[in-house]
Amino acid sequence: MTGISPPSEADESAEIRRIWGGLGLPGLVDVHTHFMPANMLRKVWAYFDALGEGVWPITYRASQEERVETLRGFGVLRFTALSYPHRPDMAAWLNGWAADFAEQHPDSLRSATFYPEPDAKDYVAEAISSGARIFKAHLQVGGYDPRDPLLTDVWGALADSGTPVVVHCASGPVPGNFTGPGPFAEVLRRHPDLTAVIAHAGAPEYTAFLDLVERHDRVHLDTTMAFTPFIEALSPFPRSELARLRAFGDRVLLGTDFPNIPYAYVEQLRHLVALDLGDDWLRGVLHDNAVKLFGLEPEPGVT
Repeated sequence: MTGISPPSEADESAEIRRIWGGLGLPGLVDVHTHFMPANMLRKVWAYFDALGEGVWPITYRASQEERVETLRGFGVLRFTALSYPHRPDMAAWLNGWAADFAEQHPDSLRSATFYPEPDAKDYVAEAISSGARIFKAHLQVGGYDPRDPLLTDVWGALADSGTPVVVHCASGPVPGNFTGPGPFAEVLRRHPDLTAVIAHAGAPEYTAFLDLVERHDRVHLDTTMAFTPFIEALSPFPRSELARLRAFGDRVLLGTDFPNIPYAYVEQLRHLVALDLGDDWLRGVLHDNAVKLFGLEPEPGVT
């Protein structure tokens, strides 16, 4: 199976650049993109392919360097290389790969991950000390309980260092044994200083995860796939919560799931604009909030 045909690269890039350029921004910061070892990415794509023809086509099925250049062409100034283990003895290897990727691509925020295993606290500490800027935890794919005692020191190290962690802990698109707001809410009670970014805006439990944002000053949401027609058909965002989404706009970050999305990248931006929450809100989501969170230096737009 091949990916769907997105708009022409030139047309899509031009539209995306009009969106951020019209807001006076130098470009975008996308905190939820995926780059990982080729054999692992092939397995991820095979999973989506197995869902059936047209269910979840991979729009940006291309080589690694072509995908990097696509993001740069869109004006993405910083992006991530999120990966996630589904069994023991994977995370340290993935972290080594991600460190090499970041060395080769300075516009990538160096990414890392973990799994509940005896050496997790050691390789997480090493990743933080050697420059990891963002971690990924995927409770549905990993199938683990975030309250596992083997992760106590991991959450503690992340909280103490202020290193953000993107956490897929909501129940969409497929629930897991430890997804939903309850288990991760317990982690936050034990580690209230943890800088967490709830993936997919917490879909479908949007309200419960907004409650966590309201309760914990260092909890954020990313926009990954939220508000697009693809997700709205499955898990519509409650319009009654738009006021809170606006109120906590300084803790909402652009995420897209690139390249593993079944539509064009520009769709995410179009539907964020369509929320009509104001230019200041959009500037924060598309760029400024991530710049503040990661302490990024202001820079001119890419060309």
